[in-house]
Amino acid sequence: MRPRVTMVLAVVAVLVGGGMLVPAAYAQLSGGDSPSSLGGFGGGTEQVPAPAPSAPPSPTLADAPVSVDFRGDFFSWALMDRTTGTVTGAKNMNRTSSTESMLKTWIVSDYLRQLGDKQPTAQLKRAASLAIRDSDDNGANMVYRAAGGSYQKQPGNKLNPVLQRAVKICGLTDTRAGTVPAYLGWWSFTEMSPRDAVRLGDCIADGKAAGPKWTKWVMNEMANVRGSIKSQQEKSGGGKWGIIDGLPASIKAQGPVSIKNGWTRLAYDGNWHVNCLAVTDKWSLAVMMRYPGAVGLWYGSKLCASVATQLVTPQPGAALKVPQQPIGKL
Repeated sequence: MRPRVTMVLAVVAVLVGGGMLVPAAYAQLSGGDSPSSLGGFGGGTEQVPAPAPSAPPSPTLADAPVSVDFRGDFFSWALMDRTTGTVTGAKNMNRTSSTESMLKTWIVSDYLRQLGDKQPTAQLKRAASLAIRDSDDNGANMVYRAAGGSYQKQPGNKLNPVLQRAVKICGLTDTRAGTVPAYLGWWSFTEMSPRDAVRLGDCIADGKAAGPKWTKWVMNEMANVRGSIKSQQEKSGGGKWGIIDGLPASIKAQGPVSIKNGWTRLAYDGNWHVNCLAVTDKWSLAVMMRYPGAVGLWYGSKLCASVATQLVTPQPGAALKVPQQPIGKL
C-alpha cells in the first residue's frame, strides 16, 4: 500500500504545482498581479510603465521633392536651413532672373546700415517703410539714391556700388547686372538666382545687411507687408501673397514670417517676372519664375504657395509612429 500512497501524493503535488504555475505565467503576460499576490510561491514580477510617446517635432520647412505644373520660360526655387547654412533646391537654383521689387529689402537695408546709430529723416524713414510694406517704387528710388545708387550703366556693365555691397556682404555668387539694353543700370533688372536670394534673406535676418540697430526694424517691415493682388496699383501696393499663403497656421504661430515679393509684367519679353522671398529664424525660401503675361499674377502667387506647402515637414496629417514595447519572455 505504501507505493500507491506515494504515487497518489506525487500526482497531487504535480497538479497543485501546475495550478500555481498557470496564474504566474498569466500574470507575466497580462501585466496583472504578481504570483505572490495570488498565493503563489516566490517573488513577483516588476512592473515597468511604458514610456510616454514623445511630442512630434514642430513643423518647419525642409528639403523635399517639389512638383508644380509650370508653363513658362523659367522656374526655380531654393531653401536655406538657417541653423546649418545648407542650401538646397531645384537643380537650376543657380540660374538667374531679374529681381524686380524683391531687391527693395536690400536697398533699404544698405541705406540704414550706412547710417549706423544715426536716424534717417522722417521723409526717408517713411519712404523706406513704404518701399517694403507697399512695394512703393517712389519710396524705393528715394532710398536708393540716398544709399549712393546710380541709374547709370557702370563701366564693363558691372553692378553699381549698392549691389556690389550686397555681393560682398551677403556672399552672393550668381548675382550680376542686368543685360537688357533698354534697362542697363536699373536696380530692378539686377539678375539674381534663387540660391543667392535665400542668402540675401539670411543676410537681412542675421543682421549683416542692415546692421545691429536696424535689422529688427527691417524684419518687422517685411512681416507687415500688406495688400492682396487685387489691391495693387501700378507702382505700389498689393504684395502680401505667395509663400505666406502656403504656410500652415502652425508655422505662422511660431513667430513672424518676413516676406518681400517682386513682380512686373515686362514688355521686352512679354513675361511676368515673379519672385517670392520669405525668411524666419529657421529658414529662408525663394521662388523665382518667368511666364507669359497673358496669364495673371495669381498664377505665380499660387506656384510660390505650392512650393512652400510641399516643403512643410512633417506634412499635415502625417501619422505619428509610436514605438511598440516588446512582450518580455516568460
